[in-house]
Amino acid sequence: MLRGKARNVTTTRRPGARPGGDGPALARDVRGEGLPVVQLHGLSSSRRRDEVFGLDLTAGQPGLQVLRYDARGHGFSSGSADPADYTWPVLAADLLGLLRDEFPARRVHGVGQSMGSATLLTAAVAEPERFASLTLGIPPTAWEWRREQSRLYELAARQVERWGGARWADLTRQPPTSPAISPDRPVTAPDVADEWLPAAFRGAAASDLPAPEEVARLAVPVLLLAWPGDASHPLPVAEHLLELLPDARLEVARSPEEVAGWPRLVGDFVQSHGGAG
Repeated sequence: MLRGKARNVTTTRRPGARPGGDGPALARDVRGEGLPVVQLHGLSSSRRRDEVFGLDLTAGQPGLQVLRYDARGHGFSSGSADPADYTWPVLAADLLGLLRDEFPARRVHGVGQSMGSATLLTAAVAEPERFASLTLGIPPTAWEWRREQSRLYELAARQVERWGGARWADLTRQPPTSPAISPDRPVTAPDVADEWLPAAFRGAAASDLPAPEEVARLAVPVLLLAWPGDASHPLPVAEHLLELLPDARLEVARSPEEVAGWPRLVGDFVQSHGGAG
């Protein structure tokens, strides 16, 4: 159950932002009171879809003021058919612009999963002073692990152009590869309009995390959440981030029950670094 009252807001911005610039109209809500938190979802997902998947990583956690939003082109946010609008540096610029609006002059605790964790890490490397802590859930492929995933995203873009997003999701659906993903997890179509989804996939294909040496300079407390057996979110990427980041810890879930415990881990982690917010 979600705690606190949520307020839904949209803001009109100019598309095609650079890091530190303006972004598009982003649908958002704010729930709860307490430490400032921003929460991000994964590629082709949304706030709503994260709830369905059990990946609302701050659900039920008291003492947090959580800003959640749909990334450009996702959920209820506006989008475009330009792949350049969906690269991680552009999504990071959207995030930083949103933080200037919602939490001016405050450091925030960033919480994200998959594409959301990549966006957070990209933004934190660009403006580390904006973040009190980071929670990077199931980090996506990066660096030497990225090439094959990029090829798969390009293939997915062509398939969506041919079939549409709902049929693509149905035809390419496979059983969970990680023991941490419940086999009973609901099946949902991507929460991105068909006219934008190929561009979102191609933007992801063209993206990568900042260089390892840049990540290694990030002196922000980091909680890494990972699970094994998922080629799109390889455990070795999370383990490599653990080695690179100066102040990080890694929690690996090996069952759906352990994934269900992630919000409590996140809440405790944020509270432990609350004085920095």
